[in-house]
Amino acid sequence: MEILGIDIGGSGIKGAPVNVKMGELAVERHRIETPQPSTPEAVADVVAEIVQHFNWEGPMGCTFPAVIKKGVVCTAANVDKSWQGTNGEALIQEKTGNPVLLLNDADAAGIAEMAFGAGKGQDGVVIMHTFGTGIGSAIFIDGQLLPNTEFGHLEIRGQEAEHRASARNRTDEGLKWKTWAWRVNEFLSRMDGLFWPDLFIIGGGISRKHEKFLDLLDTRAEIVPAQMLNQAGIIGAAIAAGKHFKVED
Repeated sequence: MEILGIDIGGSGIKGAPVNVKMGELAVERHRIETPQPSTPEAVADVVAEIVQHFNWEGPMGCTFPAVIKKGVVCTAANVDKSWQGTNGEALIQEKTGNPVLLLNDADAAGIAEMAFGAGKGQDGVVIMHTFGTGIGSAIFIDGQLLPNTEFGHLEIRGQEAEHRASARNRTDEGLKWKTWAWRVNEFLSRMDGLFWPDLFIIGGGISRKHEKFLDLLDTRAEIVPAQMLNQAGIIGAAIAAGKHFKVED
């Protein structure tokens, strides 16, 4: 069974049909640069290009880096402010002619990791954090997602956590791995004290370099790198859409 998954990011929009039974891309993904400014109309047009690239007709899942409530984009921390209050689900559905499920990008990545990656078979409390332009988060309790958590906006030392410990901060400030890991530890310690998780999954593009920093992280919970890497959003979006639209073989 295949469902189209699309992952909208700050620098690129990528998608591919996904074999949701196997948790893998059915064909090579197609990526287009995110338009600047990344207004709703411009982004939806790029999503439509990806849909046309695959000649896709049918249900599709689409991620977005914001809180999503019933298809409406409720926040705009790292995207064009014109998205706030936009029914992104309806807009993309209009542009593509396909039924669409829009969901938070970190939630989608977490869904993929829990189904086929580092969180597979894990009970208890699992928290996934994606470190990129900001810090995304997804929390699962016995496999059930609590959506739209946005823990990256917790205040630490007078700043939002993602303004101190995102992967972009490490690059922009030229932080050494040890210094950046110290900031991440401070954030994880806050999460550890609030939720007492059994497992942290560290995702985002930086997880490809986990050997440089994972041993520097220290919490009560076990910490592991994500396994799905840059395919997690696409795969998780497709899985979520398949369940939402009750698509069967």
